[in-house]
Amino acid sequence: MNVAAGVAHSDTLQALAPHERGRATRAPARVALLGTGTVGGAVIARLAAWRDAPLGQRLSLVHVANSRRAVVGEDGIAADAAVSALAGSARASSLDEVAFALDGEGARVVIDATASEAVAERHPQWLAQGIHVVTACKIGQGTSLARWRAIREACALGGSGYGDSATVGAGLPLLRSLRELQNGGDRIHAIAGVLSGSLAWLFNNYDGMRAFSALVRQARDAGYTEPDPRDDLSGEDVRRKLLILARASGVALDAGEVEVASLVPAELAILSKDSVDAALPALDAPLRERYAQAYKNGEKLRFIARLERGEDGRATAKVGLESLPGDHPLAGGAGTDNKVAIWSDRYRTQPLVIQGPGAGAEVTAAGLLDDVLRLVG
Repeated sequence: MNVAAGVAHSDTLQALAPHERGRATRAPARVALLGTGTVGGAVIARLAAWRDAPLGQRLSLVHVANSRRAVVGEDGIAADAAVSALAGSARASSLDEVAFALDGEGARVVIDATASEAVAERHPQWLAQGIHVVTACKIGQGTSLARWRAIREACALGGSGYGDSATVGAGLPLLRSLRELQNGGDRIHAIAGVLSGSLAWLFNNYDGMRAFSALVRQARDAGYTEPDPRDDLSGEDVRRKLLILARASGVALDAGEVEVASLVPAELAILSKDSVDAALPALDAPLRERYAQAYKNGEKLRFIARLERGEDGRATAKVGLESLPGDHPLAGGAGTDNKVAIWSDRYRTQPLVIQGPGAGAEVTAAGLLDDVLRLVG
């Protein structure tokens, strides 16, 4: 260490409060990043921006992988060089080596920035080994009830944490708010919300004049929808998000208990991915008719997820397009905003409403790293 750097480090320690000095001398958490696409790339960019900041000193990126290649650096990988190092790596990606790469002093964290079933299957295994898992992937907690329970049990077994803030609302304080309300003795009665950034954008912009199919193409080309827009229009992504919210609210629903009304006509659903674009106009007539009826009633179309819990504890859950009065709490919004209303003992007559960007690589990456920092202390 050169003298100038040593003096700067000493000054930093002196400026910290006693509990912060302990944090500064603690070994940095060892981090494995899986997935270097849009969200994973934003995580890398954020880590690179923190390189010389106190936050950056708390984390050491030691493993980076995509579906094909991996790069491992026992003493850390410079975030600003991670992408080029991965591109030049001859090391094949293997989920089996993630835990070995993380072995060492300090907390251990896997950041799952993939949409991979195979990676989600590993979450309980890593958690049981004492490795924290932070993810934006909904496959872990938003599919089968058995996997959700396995994740909870693995956290208890390994003394580890599961960071899931980015799975619903791209890091908005939805799950945290639900859990904090319950920890304070509140009981959740109902949740309703716009949970898809892509569907929010579509219905915030649809005016009944322009063909809905043209708007879908625009949203796809802008990156708001999946490459196959049926993945968004089917409502399956929203089902997973509603399951995560329901389970966080104390309602252990299974996937089949959520009723989903897809926007995809049968003739469009059966087509191959390559044939979808030409057949998108099948959406136009049904959506034009629904819009005209809503407009006539002074209402707005919104794609809504709903959970309602009776006094006997039984719950109903559904996902689909609704026509809402103009003054409804969920009728507003702009762009890709998610907007969620929560009714509870505390918020019985007027719901708690949380709104903000529900899509975007940067906000999702921020949510992931917020969870990492919270877990490693």
